[in-house]
Amino acid sequence: MINEIKQDAEERMGKSVESLRGELSKLRAGRAHPNLLEQVSVDYYGNLTPLNQVANVNATDSRTLTVVPWEKSMVQPIEKAIMEADLGLNPATAGTIIRIPLPPLTEERRRDLVRVVKHEGESAKVAIRNIRRDANSDFKELLKEKEISEDEEHGAIDDVQSLTDRYVAEVDQTIQAKEADLMEI
Repeated sequence: MINEIKQDAEERMGKSVESLRGELSKLRAGRAHPNLLEQVSVDYYGNLTPLNQVANVNATDSRTLTVVPWEKSMVQPIEKAIMEADLGLNPATAGTIIRIPLPPLTEERRRDLVRVVKHEGESAKVAIRNIRRDANSDFKELLKEKEISEDEEHGAIDDVQSLTDRYVAEVDQTIQAKEADLMEI
């Protein structure tokens, strides 16, 4: 019973860290990466469809993304969707190819992105602490039901605390790496 609760807590904490990494990968660090356009949705015959399902997205060099729609009629809707995505990008169309030059990040924009990174990191830490709280309340419930002893409860709480410390440290490392990446010129 205790091991199941600890295992569940560890899985959920791991997912929180992975979610943070996913969110941080969407923040651009001055280099072109197809993931920058991951959240862009295009109006495809009346349905909002992810961009990668209607076009190929590639990074041609470190400062340029190239979008090649699978249908010629999709060039205008894709260009419009990229502009409306509020990513600060200005696509340029050349026939059926959409090129997106990435402007270099200003110092002010880098600092804003670092603030966003810290906020995302703090949210991940809060999620991890909430998971710890849930696990601890489960242990207290088991103690109340007299399914475990007080010693087992204390040991389990200590184990979950060490899990929490480990995953919070992982979040801190992830944040520091992303900050260093953003502030690199």
